[in-house]
Amino acid sequence: MKHKIYEAVKILQPAIHEANKHWWSDNNGIDIKTNPLTFSNKLLLIVSELCESMEADRTDSMDKHLPHRHGREVELADAILRLFDLGAGYEMDLAGAIVEKMEYNATRDDHKLENRKAVGGKAY
Repeated sequence: MKHKIYEAVKILQPAIHEANKHWWSDNNGIDIKTNPLTFSNKLLLIVSELCESMEADRTDSMDKHLPHRHGREVELADAILRLFDLGAGYEMDLAGAIVEKMEYNATRDDHKLENRKAVGGKAY
């Protein structure tokens, strides 16, 4: 399973970045990665997509641009697209990090049901 996840992300990440490469230069054609604020700006755009998903859930709203889909679904898709684009833009190995993090999380004591049920355990 983890191998499939790794392979899927390895395919998706560069493909999404390629589709979004026009967002990696300013209106004068200058590479925006030279700006030290680019990473944090793009990260906050991901946060805004998550907020839009929460708002669509809160208001039970369909998406404005894809009216046959629920807004929370479309905004989560936007967040994923932006995450993979950002990772590829900075040449990050998200595939490797995702698999390693899943492996680590599978062994965490604070993720085990009995520890979550304990006093002071994580409720969610």
